[in-house]
Parts: sequence; C-alpha cells; structure tokens
Amino acid sequence: MDVFTPAQRSAVMRRVHSENTAPEMAVRRLVHGLGYRYRLHDHSLPGRPDLVLPRLRAAIFVHGCFWHQHTCEAAARPASRSEYWNAKLDRNAARDRKNLRLLRMSGWATLVVWECQTRRLERLEKRLRAFLESR
Repeated sequence: MDVFTPAQRSAVMRRVHSENTAPEMAVRRLVHGLGYRYRLHDHSLPGRPDLVLPRLRAAIFVHGCFWHQHTCEAAARPASRSEYWNAKLDRNAARDRKNLRLLRMSGWATLVVWECQTRRLERLEKRLRAFLESR
C-alpha cells in the first residue's frame, strides 16, 4: 500500500528529473575541476550520456540507483504494483545495457557513475581521473 494519496504521489513523481540532478551536478563539478570540458546530454548518441567528451570519445552516465537498478539498497523494488514496477525497471536496465553496447561498438569509452557513489567524492574523483586519463 502506498503511503501517499494519488495526488501526493503524482506531485512526488513530477519532481523526479532526468537532467541536472544533484548526483549529475557533483560529477560535472569533479570532471570540470580535473580540467576537462564536456558537452551535456548529447541527443545524437545512444542513451544521451550525461557528459560527453568528444575529443576523448568518452561518455559518462550518472544513473540513479533506483531507476537503473544498481545492486545497492537504494534500488529496492516497490512491493506494491510489483508487476508494473518489475517490467518497467527491467526495461530500463535492458535499455541501459543496449545503449552501452552500442556506444562501445562505435568506439566510445563509457563509464557509469551510480548515485550512491557520488556520496564519496574523493573515491569518485580518483575513479573519474583514472577513466579520463586512460583515454
């Protein structure tokens, strides 16, 4: 059973955005601080990566743990309407795998940063640096 009324749930879901989220902004600040410049949400690439570094042929996705089904506790599936949610979240994960595969087949290096990883910025900065410097 949902703890919100349908109107409240609708208001909560309207506030969920796919661009310029707090985790994405944290990654953008780190990449910029490392001296790299990037394009945002390139619609010409599969999956519209959050950050695109064309010169390096590198794409960075910042995924929400719930919506993209990370293996952390934040990705727990809802108990109510499980048939709907299982189908939706499975489609999201399949689409992500497909987009990553298409990018890699086109010669792009890809990195997925999970929402929960943006809470440990020092560790994330090292990971981003290693990824970008390897290009």
